[in-house]
Amino acid sequence: MNRSELVEKAMHEHTELLFRIAYYYVKDKYLAEDLVQDVFLKLYCSDYIEQGELRAYLSRLTANACKDYLKSWAYRKVKLTMKLMPKEKMIHKDALVEKDELNVLDAAILALPLKQREAIVYYYLEGLSIKEIAELLNRPESTVKSRLKSAKEHLKRKLGKEQWEVLLHD
Repeated sequence: MNRSELVEKAMHEHTELLFRIAYYYVKDKYLAEDLVQDVFLKLYCSDYIEQGELRAYLSRLTANACKDYLKSWAYRKVKLTMKLMPKEKMIHKDALVEKDELNVLDAAILALPLKQREAIVYYYLEGLSIKEIAELLNRPESTVKSRLKSAKEHLKRKLGKEQWEVLLHD
């Protein structure tokens, strides 16, 4: 399989997953789309040889791209501009994003600090094991467990224990 076929196959299979990951990091639909596009460009230009771990590789690239953006001057500049001149809510919203924003659980997850948010998203929404999350984030399993525990406690407080149990069966 040549490089362009690999990227095309990856785009068809993993775009939705990567978009959700990016969206939960940056909380902006258009920026998430740009970051996912950059990930596929990196895949095209990389030496990646398919070894059955493409999903994990792309997830890691997406997470790292988002983290790099959140550390960048461009992000800080946008954040400062938003504080100084807040804009009205955007009128044009994608149906998927609008549906997600209306969901109580998504709103609570988006309110979590980034490290807790990524643990919850990978564990509950993407179905990764603690070991897989630790490998993806390049952190010890104990750190992932700790972040999951604090995120769950925060969500239980915010949502109420009953709603939390119904939503995540935990």
